[in-house]
Order: sequence, then structure tokens, then C-alpha cells
Amino acid sequence: MGKETPDAADDPGRRDERGSRDQMFAALYTDLRRLADRALHSNAGGSVSPTTLVHEVYLNFSGRETLSIDDRAHFLAYSARAMRSLLIDLLRRRQALKRGMGFHITRLSTEIGDDIPDVEEFSRLSEALDALAVGEPRLAEVVDLKYFCGFSFAEIAALRGDSERTVQRDWEKARLILFQDLGAES
Repeated sequence: MGKETPDAADDPGRRDERGSRDQMFAALYTDLRRLADRALHSNAGGSVSPTTLVHEVYLNFSGRETLSIDDRAHFLAYSARAMRSLLIDLLRRRQALKRGMGFHITRLSTEIGDDIPDVEEFSRLSEALDALAVGEPRLAEVVDLKYFCGFSFAEIAALRGDSERTVQRDWEKARLILFQDLGAES
């Protein structure tokens, strides 16, 4: 007979890792709701509630066996990236509905109007931000927390244990890199 591999649920290391993620998620639930509220407000989330977005992030976390979260800042930054990805998917679906894809016009919410951000621009920004995260993860984290979640420089500084000026410099550097990357694609 072949060698059996233990199920992730049977592996004590994975159970401990998942348990600590669940504990961190529960402890930071209020912060995540605030993060989701800001992300939805600043990115025209429309018909999705902050609670729904937070629960979708939780499902994203629970589906990743090898995800390790170091601390509160890393947890919130990962959550911000997950929310950004979920919002892009939501905006794409809403734009497809607005254009009649699927022929479910009668189910179209009246909340879908001209306030939908340009999905292509939003997607290009997200891709550029993912590329930035490969080489400069600290800069990408600042952009996620500032642009997508609406944190102030002071809040980001407190979260990361940096000075407010350091966060501002990171923001300016990230903006410059993203502007160059997005300008080159046009």
C-alpha cells in the first residue's frame, strides 16, 4: 500500500496556525469591519455590506492552508489586499450586469449606476500594485492601507510602528513608482 499523507486537520502545526489565524481574526473583527467600511466607501462598493466583505475575507483566509500571519500589521495588510481583490471582482461583475451580460436585467439593482469606477483602471492599478509588492512590499502595504482602506498616515504609522514621516515617504515613493508603471502601460 502507498504511504498515506496526513490530512491538514490532523497536522498539529497546521491546526495551531489556523487556530491562531482564527483567534487574530476574532480579535480584530471590529478593525476589519472598519477597514471594510472604508474600502467600500472609497471604492463605490454599493450593495455589499462591510460584514459581507469581512466574511469573504475570512473565507479567503480559511481557504489558504499555508498562510502564516506574523502580527497585527501583517494581518491587516493581507486583509486589505484580499478586500481589494474582492472589490475588483465585485466591480467587474457589476459592470458586466450593467452592460447586460447574463440577461438578468430584471434583477439589476437600481444602485448600479454611473458611480461604478472604471474597472479597467482599477484592475491596472491592482496589477501594478501586485508587481510593486514583489519588489517593495512595504510600499505596496502603505498603498493598500491608504488608498483602498482610507487609513490616515498617522494610523498607518501606528499600525506599522513607524514614524508618520516614514509612512509619508513610503507613500510618495509608491505613488511615483505606480505612476511610472501605469504611465508606461498607456
